[in-house]
Amino acid sequence: MRSSDNKMYLTDVADTEQLFRLIQSIPSPKAEPFKLWIAQVARERLDQLQDPELSIEQAMRDYKRLGYSDSWINQRLKSIEIRKELTDEWKNRGLLEGVQYASLTDIIYKT
Repeated sequence: MRSSDNKMYLTDVADTEQLFRLIQSIPSPKAEPFKLWIAQVARERLDQLQDPELSIEQAMRDYKRLGYSDSWINQRLKSIEIRKELTDEWKNRGLLEGVQYASLTDIIYKT
């Protein structure tokens, strides 16, 4: 990886999943709060899979926490709904995801 002095160095790195697995494997009591947090997040995510409305509520809380206004949040959720309806229609008419979707999205954006 490139360092602040612009030199390249060999560096050990880990992605999020690898870090979580590493935390889970640590037998120390000091790791317990992180393990409990991981379990809580996993439970919340499983709950959201059972009831997708929980995901929407979580998204609203997250946007609010990031400082977005209620008006912006409502507009964002509406735009997601409209985009979903549009892409469903494209799919029903036989368009292929990927290049065709990107082309149509680009045309809409430009107009």
